[in-house]
Amino acid sequence: MAINAYLDNAATTPIDKEVLDAMLPYMETHFGNPSSIHAFGWETRAAIERSRRSIAQYFNVSPGEIFFTSGGTEANNMALRCSVESLGIKTVISSRIEHHAVIHTLEMLENKGLVKVLWVRLNKKGVIDLQHLEQLLEKNKGSLVSLMHANNEIGNLLPIKKVGDLCAEYHAVFHSDTVQTMGHYVLDFQKVKALMASCSAHKFHGPKSTGFLYLSGNLRINPLIYGGPQERNMRGGTENVYGIVGMAKAFEIAYRNIKKDQAYIRDLKSYLIDLLNAAIPGIKYNGESAEKSLYTVLNISLPSVKNKEMLLFNLDIAGIAVSGGSACSSGVSQDSHVLSAIGCDMKKPSIRVSLSKLNTRTEIEYFVEQLKIFQLV
Repeated sequence: MAINAYLDNAATTPIDKEVLDAMLPYMETHFGNPSSIHAFGWETRAAIERSRRSIAQYFNVSPGEIFFTSGGTEANNMALRCSVESLGIKTVISSRIEHHAVIHTLEMLENKGLVKVLWVRLNKKGVIDLQHLEQLLEKNKGSLVSLMHANNEIGNLLPIKKVGDLCAEYHAVFHSDTVQTMGHYVLDFQKVKALMASCSAHKFHGPKSTGFLYLSGNLRINPLIYGGPQERNMRGGTENVYGIVGMAKAFEIAYRNIKKDQAYIRDLKSYLIDLLNAAIPGIKYNGESAEKSLYTVLNISLPSVKNKEMLLFNLDIAGIAVSGGSACSSGVSQDSHVLSAIGCDMKKPSIRVSLSKLNTRTEIEYFVEQLKIFQLV
């Protein structure tokens, strides 16, 4: 019997049935424009604000600090571009393994002469050098720091509370791309001290093209998108009502089962590592060790093979969905900027496996069986 194994959940996750059920009324019958001043509009406006309050409680923030966006990329752009413009930021500290939504935005700002970007050092595992970060902060007080909570390709976890404390000590504005961790970890932004954080709903079984930027009430920035008074004059355009409702439901489900799902997926990842170690001599793993990394992601470095370019294609033909890096770079013939930044041997094929609560041991076994065949071809 043929098996299909979807193991690319860091790219996107299947939408939860409960999420779809919550969204459907706002596609079929509750269709009013939330800016309209009649009952149809009031109904959808109320749904948006209920969702905002629901989401805010999970992060110990005010509903007024949640600004809905089209996803993580827009949230990152809003955080970086608008804070540079509005707060007089002249120096930004970041890393070479950030998502392209951060790196490309910072490169654009630097090319325009608006900021100087300083890149914090990384070790061979891609771990942020906190001592170097503090040195940069000390020399550049009042800078903007943008460091992701979990890397989407190698799964490295930032010690986010330590970084938040350092940023507060040196009066830096701390933004974190938390796209891979929201819905997977409990985050309290009063304790973490991040002043901005980005979210994308489709990474935890919510709808695509829906997310938000958490923006501390202590910051005042101008909008990224103009054209209307929506989101308290912070983002023009009619709100994605059913997407917002779906995201709130996805958070509800995630937090309802968070400990159970964490334990299940960690067990799957451990099982995957055990099978890979037994099946493929010389296999290595990019990034931090499994215990210190994002429990949903494993980046595998295989021994050299004759036909590196065909490996993902062959796995796809076998019904297995994995990635060679970020989904945002798929279809582009280039090496992973993350793996290049940490000095990986780019001649060896690397595969990102990313897991969800919907995966099974049977799928893991099938993947390892097929990988063992294809990496020898």
